[in-house]
Amino acid sequence: MDKWRGKVALVTGASSGIGAAVARALVHHGMVVVGLARRLERVQDIAKDIVEAKEPGKLIAIKADMRKEEDILKAFSWAEDQLGGVDVLVNNAGVFHTSYLSEGKTEDWRDMLEVNVLAVCICTREYLKSMERRNNQQGHIVIISSIAAHIAEYPKINMYCSTKHAVHAIGSCLRRELAEKKSNIKVTEISPGPVATEIFEGTDFLEASKSLPILESEDVAASVVHALSAPPVAQICDIVLNNVPTLFAFY
Repeated sequence: MDKWRGKVALVTGASSGIGAAVARALVHHGMVVVGLARRLERVQDIAKDIVEAKEPGKLIAIKADMRKEEDILKAFSWAEDQLGGVDVLVNNAGVFHTSYLSEGKTEDWRDMLEVNVLAVCICTREYLKSMERRNNQQGHIVIISSIAAHIAEYPKINMYCSTKHAVHAIGSCLRRELAEKKSNIKVTEISPGPVATEIFEGTDFLEASKSLPILESEDVAASVVHALSAPPVAQICDIVLNNVPTLFAFY
C-alpha cells in the first residue's frame, strides 16, 4: 500500500458500514479519502475520530446523494480542483429492498437501480474523464458488489440481484474497455455475502440475517486493501467473500 500513500481515494456511502470501514482502512494506510454520503455529520464524526487517533491519512466529508447526478459531479469537480483529482474510486453506496416481484413497488426498484447501478456508472465515468484529463492511467476502481451478483435463486431479492448482476457485467466490460485503450487502471469487484450493516434495516431480511453466519464491514475493507496491494502487473478482478460455514453455493 506504500504506492498509495498520499494519494486520493473517493468512497461513496462512507457514513456507515462497509464505506466507513473502507475509509478508515485507506486513511490508516496514509491516503486522503473523500467520503461521500447524505449523512454528512456521520462522516465528519468518523473524520474527528481519525484525527484523534493520529492516523497518517485524512478523511474529508462531502455531502452527496447518489441519486442526484449533480451531487456526484460537484464532488468530483471539488476533488480535482482542491486535491488534484481522485486516484482510487470505491463505488460502495447501495440500497436494498425486498419483495416478491408481484408485490414490488416501483419506487423501490427505481431506488435500487439509481443507487446500485446508475450511480456506479456516473462515478466511474467522471473518474475516468478526470484521469484522462490528468494523463493518469495508474488508478484503481473498486466496486463493492454482492454475492447476489453470482446467484439468482431468492425471489424476494429479485431486483437487488438484478442490480448486482448488472454491475458485475459493467465491471467486466469496463476491464475490456480499459485493456483496449492500453490503460493500466485496474477494476476490482468485491462480492461479499451478508454483512452486518444498516442495509438490512427496514426489510424482512433483518430478522433472518440474525441467524446467518455474518461478515463484518472490516472483512470487506481488508479485501479492498488486498486488491489495492497487488503488484503493478497483477489485476485482482473478482473477490467473492462467502460466509463460513458456507451460506451460498453457486459454483
